[in-house]
Amino acid sequence: MGAEVRLDGQTLTVAALVAIASGHAEVTVDPAALALVDRRHALLLAARAHGAVYGANTGVGANRNERSDAVDHGLRLLRSHCAAVGPVEDDQTARAAMATRLNQILAGGSGISRRVAQALAEALYAGAVPTLHSWGAIGTGDLAALAELGLTLAGERPWRSGRGPVTTIDATDALPMISSSAVTVATAALALHRVQEQLRASTVVGALTFLALRGNPEAYDEQVHAARGHPCQAAVATALRAMVGGCPAPARIQDPFGLRVVPQVTAPALHAARELDEVLAAELNAAAENPLVTAGGVRHHGQFHTATMATHLDAVRGSFLPVLSLSAARLGLLMRPDLTGLRAFLAAGPSGSSGLMISEYVVQDLLTEIRVGMQPVAAGTLSISLGLEEHASFATQGARSLRTMTQLAPALLAAELVAAVRALRMAPGRLADGPARKAFDLAAAALDADEEDRPLGEDLARAAALLPALSALPDLG
Repeated sequence: MGAEVRLDGQTLTVAALVAIASGHAEVTVDPAALALVDRRHALLLAARAHGAVYGANTGVGANRNERSDAVDHGLRLLRSHCAAVGPVEDDQTARAAMATRLNQILAGGSGISRRVAQALAEALYAGAVPTLHSWGAIGTGDLAALAELGLTLAGERPWRSGRGPVTTIDATDALPMISSSAVTVATAALALHRVQEQLRASTVVGALTFLALRGNPEAYDEQVHAARGHPCQAAVATALRAMVGGCPAPARIQDPFGLRVVPQVTAPALHAARELDEVLAAELNAAAENPLVTAGGVRHHGQFHTATMATHLDAVRGSFLPVLSLSAARLGLLMRPDLTGLRAFLAAGPSGSSGLMISEYVVQDLLTEIRVGMQPVAAGTLSISLGLEEHASFATQGARSLRTMTQLAPALLAAELVAAVRALRMAPGRLADGPARKAFDLAAAALDADEEDRPLGEDLARAAALLPALSALPDLG
């Protein structure tokens, strides 16, 4: 692995979490944070001995007023919350969730025992992965999935892969284990990383289309973007100027929107992504368990509600969709002979050849799939647990929806990339030196040069696989 991320409950970032989840970094645990875990666990035990503490010696939800001193209270709580339904989370999401939960525990508010924290750390060290099912969370805690993790640590469920530890889960460990939105945070963080990568890649692909269509660089002029200072807009324009600098004389005094408004459309998505990054950093290092164990005692509260995360996930999804629809619009421009000066659909071969015609159908299918899931999750309402829990954030559904967007977006952007590369192959004099040529050379080396009508699926898959490399080229500030 090489890299190392120190978990201390205070400094974990989205980028570091992605490195852990992807296997590019190992974790170490700060001894001072473990000492804090010990102190807060002692406080929880003392509070439980002197009165009612939610979940530790009471039921949960509508059963909160029912006392329980049963020896197996903790395990009974985990078993009852282990719904185990829905799709199984992939290894990256599971590892990210484990690292997130461990780091939150190290923040010192859960009251969980050191042995559980150390067992979770040991599982991460060993590369063990639990089976976590997706369904059962509404943005107030990933109760069902984290109950699965708790029972896996307790030895009642097998590790899906690797050889993980087994430890004791008692009455003061069970609710602290599941009182978290760690799976939702992990899902959101991994999806955000892909959004940021895809936004950078879309800027590069857009620049190649600009060159293929002989665009007018006035739209990216520094003075234009200084005249209205929206966040990130000038940075996108600057990156585009660097990409298309030295381009041939423009074909038009004014281009279609697909070329002109790339900075204006990309900027809000970048801004929303940066704000979500800050929100997720706070969640990664949050002591938000209910009840919360503090130096001043045990506090019952509503910190489990993830309204901030839900609204920011809505913002990213809402601002990312226009970036993707603009890519679809640019693909349409590349199909038009009046704009390219080339054959319709960039076709080659006999008259009537279809060229890249079908790629527009693929893109519109993908866009429609994305739009179907675009309802703002923060608008949802509910009433559960005998009506005593009457509101939720649904951040979980927002995180899953963003993940779906990032899974569909690469094929959509790939269609534009394939078309732009084909157009520039047909008219190589339009290609400027600089970062755009580097992007073209990278793509051209991977994509089949045959322009005759043939199956396009392999080219689209190769183009999608290139997006992470292309995303490293532009500096978006």
